[in-house]
Amino acid sequence: MERTHRYQSQVTWTGNRGSGTLDYRAYSRDHRIEVDGKNHPIEASSDPLFRGDREKYNPEELFLSSLSSCHMLWYLHLAAVNGIVVLDYQDRAEGTMHEADDGSGKFTGVALHPTVKIADPEKIGTANALHREAGEKCFLASSVNFRIMYYPTTSV
Repeated sequence: MERTHRYQSQVTWTGNRGSGTLDYRAYSRDHRIEVDGKNHPIEASSDPLFRGDREKYNPEELFLSSLSSCHMLWYLHLAAVNGIVVLDYQDRAEGTMHEADDGSGKFTGVALHPTVKIADPEKIGTANALHREAGEKCFLASSVNFRIMYYPTTSV
């Protein structure tokens, strides 16, 4: 049965320094991301290379983190239904974005490096193989137009 899911968020620019966007240097790239029913907003900005605040999350980091998080959630689900007890999971995600001469850009690749600790040493092979399936099931990974690579490390 196919289903449609809808999501909403609110992004509010908080970077007006008094003169709006009078010129490129006149305003901050700071903004707030909120979702109804969530306890904490996300304070964000642009990448420091684009005049943003390095102490705040930028859209590229959030995009990369969303891909990693989606993969992890699918992986944990698949591990549970395949009888693999995951005791710890961490991922070091890396993304490459290409910026064109006109200032436009796009991600050209992402690599996930999940480090997973499981309970049963005899299931390491199956645990590693589940990353491929998780990548196929992840809603976000299925929505991008570039390849995502998976480099898992599994231990007991």
